[in-house]
Amino acid sequence: MEFIKKFRELTIKDVNLVGGKNASLGEMIRALAQKGVAIPQGFATAAQAYRYFLKYNNLEGKIRDIMGSLKDPQDSHNLKKVGSEIRRLISEGTMPPDLKIEIEQAYRDLCEIYGGQDCDVAVRSSATAEDLPTASFAGQQETFLNVQGVQELLIACKKSMASLFTDRAIIYRIEKGFDHFEVALSVGVQKMIRSDLASAGVIFTLDTETGFKDVIMINSSWGLGEIVVKGEIIPDEFLVFKQTFKKGFKSIIKKSLGDKNKKIIYGKKSDTETVDTNIQEKNSFSLTNDEILELAKYAMIIEDYYSQINKRWSPMDIEWAKDGKDGKLYILQARPETVHATEKQKSFFKTYKLEKKEKESLESKILVRGQSIGSKIAIGKANIIESAKGIDQVKEGDIIVTQMTDPDWVPAMRKAAGIITEQGGRTCHAAIVSRELNIPAIVGAKNAREMIKTEQEVTLDCSRGKTGYVYQGHISFQEYDVPIGELSTKDVPCEVMVNIADPDSAFAVSFLPNDGVGLARIEFIISNYIQIHPMAFIKPDKIKDPEIIKKIEFITRAYKNKKSFYIDNLAYGISTIASAFYPKPVIVRFSDFKTNEYRNLIGGKYFEPIEQNPMIGWRGASRYYNPYFKDAFALECAALKKAREEIGLINIKIMIPFVRTTQEAEKVLQELEKNNLCSSKKNNKSNEKENSKDENNLEIIMMCEIPSNVLLIEDFCKFFHGFSIGSNDLTQLVLGIDRDSQVLAPLFDERDKAVKKSMVMAIEGALRHQRHIGICGQGPSDLPEVANFLISKGISSISLNPDSVPEFLMKYKKG
Repeated sequence: MEFIKKFRELTIKDVNLVGGKNASLGEMIRALAQKGVAIPQGFATAAQAYRYFLKYNNLEGKIRDIMGSLKDPQDSHNLKKVGSEIRRLISEGTMPPDLKIEIEQAYRDLCEIYGGQDCDVAVRSSATAEDLPTASFAGQQETFLNVQGVQELLIACKKSMASLFTDRAIIYRIEKGFDHFEVALSVGVQKMIRSDLASAGVIFTLDTETGFKDVIMINSSWGLGEIVVKGEIIPDEFLVFKQTFKKGFKSIIKKSLGDKNKKIIYGKKSDTETVDTNIQEKNSFSLTNDEILELAKYAMIIEDYYSQINKRWSPMDIEWAKDGKDGKLYILQARPETVHATEKQKSFFKTYKLEKKEKESLESKILVRGQSIGSKIAIGKANIIESAKGIDQVKEGDIIVTQMTDPDWVPAMRKAAGIITEQGGRTCHAAIVSRELNIPAIVGAKNAREMIKTEQEVTLDCSRGKTGYVYQGHISFQEYDVPIGELSTKDVPCEVMVNIADPDSAFAVSFLPNDGVGLARIEFIISNYIQIHPMAFIKPDKIKDPEIIKKIEFITRAYKNKKSFYIDNLAYGISTIASAFYPKPVIVRFSDFKTNEYRNLIGGKYFEPIEQNPMIGWRGASRYYNPYFKDAFALECAALKKAREEIGLINIKIMIPFVRTTQEAEKVLQELEKNNLCSSKKNNKSNEKENSKDENNLEIIMMCEIPSNVLLIEDFCKFFHGFSIGSNDLTQLVLGIDRDSQVLAPLFDERDKAVKKSMVMAIEGALRHQRHIGICGQGPSDLPEVANFLISKGISSISLNPDSVPEFLMKYKKG
C-alpha cells in the first residue's frame, strides 16, 4: 500500500487523500513555481495511513467509546478529559513497520534534495475536511517545528495524528457538522525555512476587518512565524494597494512598526525557544520595501490562481518566511480566508455608536487602549484569565481579559461577549477567532490585567476605527442597521461625497453609497500618526527639551532620515483614504491647523507664536509661502507627490484652505510649482477649465470660506479648477462670530440669510465659469434644509460626514 505522496505529486483535487493544506501545497508547487512563487518541498502521509495506524493499534473502537462519553460539548472539564485520553492513546501507539519505512524513505529523499542528512522539517496536520469555503480548520491541529532525524519525525507524526482530537478540533467538528470518524488526518512534512535567522509572518489578500478586497495585508516579525500566528507580539503591519500595484506602481500604503519584543528561534535544548529581540530588531522594520512588494506579488498570484480555479473571488490566508541563509522569500502554505469570502453582498450593515450624552466624559473612564477587531460595542463583567488552565472560569457574557489566547481557548471564547488581550496584532489567534465568532476584541492592550479588575463592569468599544477602548462601567450605545443596499447617490441631483479624516475608517466608509471624498483632512494623520510638529524635522536644533528630543527619537526610531518619516507617514495616511475610494475622486486638503493646534504637537511650542484669535490668525494658505513654514509645507507636497506618482493614486485632487487674496493664491501656486506638484504658467490664463491641471491631470481646488472668496469668485476662477464651500468658516466670517466662543454659539447658524446669500453668490459665480463647486462644511450634515437649499441652487456636490449619508439618501429616495 502506498502511504506517502510527495507534494509535487498532489493537486487541489486530492483533499480527500491528504487534506486541504497539503493538497493546496501540491497545487501551488505544480502550478505557481513557474510563476516565481517559491515553496519548500515536502511530502504528506495519505488519509489511509491515519486509518491504517488506528486499525493496526486497534484504536477506533476505543476512541468511539471515549467520544461516546462526551454528552455535553460545553462541559469543558469532560471535554479536556476526553481529548486528553484519545491523544494519549494515539501518541503511545506503535507505528506500523511498512508505514514507518515509507516515512523514513520519503524523509531521506527530502534531505537529499536539500543536500544534507537529518534536515530540519516542520510537521503539520492537514485534516481531510479542512480549508473548505465555509470551514478552514485553521489552528485546530498542532504544528511541530525544527524536527530533525527519523526518530524525532516518527514521534512528531504520531503527535500530529493525535492532534485531530484537540479540544478545539472536537468542538469545531461538532459545530460544523463533521463526523469525527469521517475526517482523517494527513501529516505534512515540509523543509524548514531558516526564518529564525530572518523574519516570517502571515498575509491576507483583503482587509481582515472590513473585507475590503483591494489590499494585501502583511504581518511580519523576526524569527519563526509561529510568534505572529500565536499573537505573542504585536507584529509589523504593511498594506499594499492591489489596483495600482498591478499597474507597476510601488503601492505600499501603510507601514506600521510593531513592538516585536520576542522571537522564536531554533533551540539548543529543545526544538525551538522564545528569546528577547535586541534593540535594533525592535526599532526596525522586519521587511524592506522591496520584500513587501515581492510578497504582495506572490499573494496576488496565489489569489488570482485560486479565484480562477474556484470560479469566484477567493481571498487567501497565507503563511510566508524569509530564509536568513539564502535571503529568499518563501510561501509555506495558503488556505481560503473564510470570514469574508462566504459573505454575500449585504443590503445593510450594522452600526454601533456611543450615545452623544456619554461622549463628553469618556476620556476619564478609559482603562486601556489597543487595536480594535470588528466594529461592535460590548458590555460585560471582566474576567481575568491568566492561562488556558483557567478557561473553565469563563461564564456566558463575560469580557475575557488575558495576556494572549491560543486555540485551546476557543471553547471559552465562544461564551464571551468580548475579548481583551495584552499582546497580539490584527492577525493573531484572538483576532482571527473573534472575527469568526462575530464578537468584538481589543488586542495589544498593554497592562490590561493590571488596569482592569475581575468582576468589574466594562464597556468594550470597537466602533471608532483602528483604536479600541475599554471604559470603566456601563456606557450606553445605539445599535442600528444602515440600509445601504437600497440606497444610491443617483437619486440626488448632485454628487454625494463623504468627509473623512481617519485612514483607519476609510475602508469601512467606502462601502457606503458615495461619489468620492469631498474633504480628506490631513490634520488627523499629522496629530495621531505623526504627532510631531513638521518644523521639528526641518530645524531639530531649535528643540532644547531633552524629554521632547527623546520622544521624537522614539516615535521616528525606524527612520534614519527623519524627514522621510514625516513624508512617508503622511503619504501612507493619504493613500489609505485614496485607495479606499479609488478610482473615485478624493479631494485632499493641505493642513489647516491653527497656531494653538500646531503648538499642541510635539515640539510645537518652539515654532508657533501665541495668537489671541487663532481662528483668523496664521493658518491655511498664509503659512505655505511664509519663510518660517514653507519648508514644512514642502514636506506635505512631497507626501502628496509620493501618493500620486509613486503609489499611483491619481484620483487625488488637492485643496488649498483659507486663501485670503488672489495674490495669496498666486504665491501658493508658485510654491506648488517649486515642489513639482503643478505648473503655475497654466493657471494665469483666461477661464479655461483645464488651466488648473498639470501634465499629470492634478486638479487644484480652493476652499471658499472667506467673504473675499465670494466677492471675488470670478477672479479666483482664474487660478483654480474648482471650489468647495467651507460653511463653518464662511458662517463665522460673514456673521463675525468666533466659532470657538460658547457665548456666541446660539448666533452661529448656516441658515442665516447673509450666509445663504454668500453661498448662492459663490455657486453662481463658479458655475458661470464652468467650475465645479461643492460644499464640505458641517452645515449639510447637521441641517438637511441647508443641503436642500444648496441643491436647489445648482451646487455640484455635497460632502457629508459618513454617519449622515444613509439618512440623507433615504430622504431623497422617499422624495
